[in-house]
Amino acid sequence: MTGFHGTTILAVRHRDRVALGGDGQVTLGDTVVKSGAQKVRKLRDGRILAGFAGSVADGLTLFDKFEEKLERHPANLARACVELAKDWRTDRYLRRLEALLAVADRNHVFLIGGDGNVIEPDDEIVAIGSGGPYALAAARALKSHSDLSAPEIVRRSLEIAADICIYSNQHITVLELEE
Repeated sequence: MTGFHGTTILAVRHRDRVALGGDGQVTLGDTVVKSGAQKVRKLRDGRILAGFAGSVADGLTLFDKFEEKLERHPANLARACVELAKDWRTDRYLRRLEALLAVADRNHVFLIGGDGNVIEPDDEIVAIGSGGPYALAAARALKSHSDLSAPEIVRRSLEIAADICIYSNQHITVLELEE
């Protein structure tokens, strides 16, 4: 899958808590044009968390398309993800979108890509964007070797990624599913 510059999005499911967060940096080439963008949101009355990495317009389009799939399959996040990935891969317009999605509900964490991939990782951690590999490594270490909660793991991992990745910043938003 293509790596996208300009953001870090991380989702973690840990000890029956689910959190998803992202930084706020938007770049155009190698210039920062916005530092406080909102790339994560709650969907379906706060029951699903989603974040995007990649082109802003493409990410927002994918949020809309994903919400349509959730309307059709309200009780089945996995099915909504697969249906979005199928459309994304086969539709001429959607195929050109340059973004990735990370989504989570109380039971699942998924990465959705335009190449048809819907991946549910074994460790219940998804990281996308240019700082994704750094956030993923930090989250795995913190999940295994600390007593931090899911939101704390997300925040600290995103801070670590922002310290390393020039396309990420410390303007971090962390969302959590309510109990």
